Amino acid sequence: MNSTDFILAAGEGANPLLPNPWEILVTGVGFAVLLFIVIKVIAPKFEQAYEDRVTAIEGGLEKAEAAQKEAEETLAQYKAQLLEARTEANRIREEARSEGAQILADLKTKATDEATRIAEQAQRQIEAERTSALASLRTDVGSLATELASKIVDEALADDARSQRVVDQFLADLENQQNAGASN
Repeated sequence: MNSTDFILAAGEGANPLLPNPWEILVTGVGFAVLLFIVIKVIAPKFEQAYEDRVTAIEGGLEKAEAAQKEAEETLAQYKAQLLEARTEANRIREEARSEGAQILADLKTKATDEATRIAEQAQRQIEAERTSALASLRTDVGSLATELASKIVDEALADDARSQRVVDQFLADLENQQNAGASN
């Protein structure tokens, strides 16, 4: 067949704008089968995948919100514990200062008492040494006075009772002169 026969056959009654009814039927049945497969098999799988994804995202969001709340609660507990620890540290510091001041006051009192005791003991020791020195001086002054009087008088004062009376009288005169000089 040549091209003119083909053109003549086409011109015999077939309208090119209208499709063949058998093609419409086969295409419609194929479309219906494909639509049935999509509706019954593929669409439920897409729906299931979509629901799984939505569930996973919502679950993840809920978990994230729960973790956020837990983190906020933990942070609040941490801040409360930190505040409590700082308060406790301040209280301990104040107690230590108070105890330090008390210990310092006790040590000062003890030092004052010890200084007073040492001063009293030194005063007693000085008084004892003074008394001892006076006794020693009396003896030494007595023997010197006796010697001096012996030389001046050219008389021996060998008698102990007599020399003791002379020394006592001499010392009494010295004390009287000293007391009279202190009152003036």
